[in-house]
Amino acid sequence: MNYEEALDYIHGIYKFGSKLGLENILYLLNLMGNPHQGLKVIHVAGTNGKGSTCAYISSVLAAQGYKVGLYTSPYLEEFTERIRVNGVNIPKEELAEITAFVKEKVEEMLSHGKNHPTEFEVVTAIGFEYFQRQAVDYLVLEVGLGGRGDSTNVIDHPMVSVITPIDFDHMDYLGDTLDKIAYEKAGIIKKNCPVVTYPQKPEALKVIEDVCGQLDAPLSIAPVDSVEVLRYDDAGQCFHGPYGEEKLEKLRISMLGEHQIQNAVVALTALHVLEKVHHVPISKEALYKGFQKANWPGRLEVMGRKPTVIIDGAHNVHGMKSLAKAIRTLYKDRRIILAMGMLGDKDVEGMLQEILPLADQVIVTKPKNPRAMEPDKLLQRMAPYQKEAIKKEDIGEAVEEAMKLASQEDVVIFCGSLYMIGDVRRILRSCI
Repeated sequence: MNYEEALDYIHGIYKFGSKLGLENILYLLNLMGNPHQGLKVIHVAGTNGKGSTCAYISSVLAAQGYKVGLYTSPYLEEFTERIRVNGVNIPKEELAEITAFVKEKVEEMLSHGKNHPTEFEVVTAIGFEYFQRQAVDYLVLEVGLGGRGDSTNVIDHPMVSVITPIDFDHMDYLGDTLDKIAYEKAGIIKKNCPVVTYPQKPEALKVIEDVCGQLDAPLSIAPVDSVEVLRYDDAGQCFHGPYGEEKLEKLRISMLGEHQIQNAVVALTALHVLEKVHHVPISKEALYKGFQKANWPGRLEVMGRKPTVIIDGAHNVHGMKSLAKAIRTLYKDRRIILAMGMLGDKDVEGMLQEILPLADQVIVTKPKNPRAMEPDKLLQRMAPYQKEAIKKEDIGEAVEEAMKLASQEDVVIFCGSLYMIGDVRRILRSCI
């Protein structure tokens, strides 16, 4: 099996759908020799900020000299981005070899009369096998969907369970109220294992506190309000941040947006738990270096200047609020050209409400995803805002049009779906 054949096999599993529950993945992992057992895991769930928080934690641990696995989803440009060790994607030939191994086990599983595993279950199994073969010191593991029934939740004893901001998303799977969604996210909490959470809205926080109480899991709430911001522009941010009882002065991050400082504090709190509870040595030098080097492409990422070109994967109301706040802070007197594509199963109206008032010109396009909203339908939803809008169904044409409309002083923003942002990023990198 070569790399292309491996991807064809993995993506071909899409037809088996997406379902929550651990029976399938546990059976498959058992046939593989349980590669997930023995890994030292930092498990991260939440609605927004999971990827950035994972990036901060893994970057600091790597700066300390550890071998760190990082499992995230979805990918932007290359499938191999999802499975990394110390910032390096899984080699394509190794992905192919492990996929062939997992495929054999899937066929064995089917011969036992079991259901076919989903695409995410197979990818998670591939990731665990790779990290086990690489003998990583630590694995930073991002939940795919929810928590309780997510394939990553086969981890019995995480070093720390981290819950980033919880908001409304994937309500068809996770429930239509914040407490129901929080209950699913809190499924990653395990008996006697420490938990770090963002200071959630009251109904979500109560659920997390209750689950922690039932499982005797010590809970730390990240003190995001104790930050003092010193500098914030589109080159990065500098702030005094809390680290346990200490204060880290002039901590620098390259990621933009107030929410990234909050994600950084969640990561700092988790790292402090690793050091104090599990006695993982983490130097001040590693903290400063790791945070400064951490990056998470496609999230308020500046791709060019003159004009300023930004891509952002905001794909729900919470994410769009954060993007809108960053635009108001950084570019309040600039002309904004907005290029958007969205998935039809998202809260489109809620997202438009946050972002459209800031736009001077809008270009509507279509993400390459079966769930993508047709541009004409998106234009209909935008009608009440009376914004000048152009339809370019092809993403490449949308990028070209946006760049053509922009003067050097303008700000061009691509947003609405991570599935669109990866294509935009690839196109921009070849032309800026």
